[in-house]
Amino acid sequence: MKQRIILLIAVISLFLGQFSHALSQELVVYSARKEHLIKPLFDEYQKQTGVAVKFLTDKAPALLQRLKAEGKNTPADMLITVDAGNLWHAAQENVLQPVESAILQTNIPSHLRDIDSQWFGLSVRARTIVYNTSAVNPAELSSYEELATPKWKNRLLLRTSKKVYNQSLVAMVISEHGEEKASAIIKGWIDNLAANPFSDDTKVLESVAAGLGDVGIVNTYYFGRLMNKNPDLPLALFWPNQETSGTHVNISGAGITKHTKNRDEAVKLLEWLSSENAQNLFADINMEYPVNSKNLPHPTVAAWGLFKQNLTNLTNAGAMQKQAVMLMDKAGYK
Repeated sequence: MKQRIILLIAVISLFLGQFSHALSQELVVYSARKEHLIKPLFDEYQKQTGVAVKFLTDKAPALLQRLKAEGKNTPADMLITVDAGNLWHAAQENVLQPVESAILQTNIPSHLRDIDSQWFGLSVRARTIVYNTSAVNPAELSSYEELATPKWKNRLLLRTSKKVYNQSLVAMVISEHGEEKASAIIKGWIDNLAANPFSDDTKVLESVAAGLGDVGIVNTYYFGRLMNKNPDLPLALFWPNQETSGTHVNISGAGITKHTKNRDEAVKLLEWLSSENAQNLFADINMEYPVNSKNLPHPTVAAWGLFKQNLTNLTNAGAMQKQAVMLMDKAGYK
């Protein structure tokens, strides 16, 4: 009897020890995604696992500089940011570390994760064509490249070339066509502009709706946000390059910091973010697409229709970004 009591006490002590460890565990995330987009995820993670997640939000370049300055003393276990170009830069600056995980490889398609396994896509945003439904028959549209032809003279609107989203798009155009042809395409876009480039995607959308131009190139979630507020705007999305390479997509994603003190727990959080449990929480709140094929998009996003993605690995978006910036500058893309 005495032995059974001792064994029971030992089992209870072990359980309480593990439970106490889970409650005391804490992770730190640096995030370029805003608080309202990540806090619900971390609250849910703590609810499911007992592991608390503290976070700090800022622009991606500021977070990268902070990680570099902190070095081995950083409290950060994970970096979350938008655009594969930013994640590629973080890897190049040596602030991330590789993660070999069968779970991540299963949940995330290969073109949406780093070829060296230092960063992983967690949601998909398509950078596609938007058009004024009063001025354009969608049968007129076909591809990004075709927007450079004289048919679209004084009809195209773009966001500034300073935004990483356009730098990544042009990097992928270079990846597909080479610099000479890509340069001709970007020059054609600039020749067709109906107005100077805008500071953000929402202004592109509003200007297309107002008739300042007929077509633009935007991220899909900006379209979703604006149409939620103004559902009667004469705007619609078009999926370009469906007969060729597919529509350009990019990601919000994450990597484990090089100097994390909690690598195993941080990897568990990353794997959870890619899981069916978390994917709709991550994507739906910003009207993006889940990366995990087991999750369906939010009905509002699904209503935009199915499309073929460009399956070129997004590592190219970062690796060719310097050429993209130089090419855009040479073409007069402000």
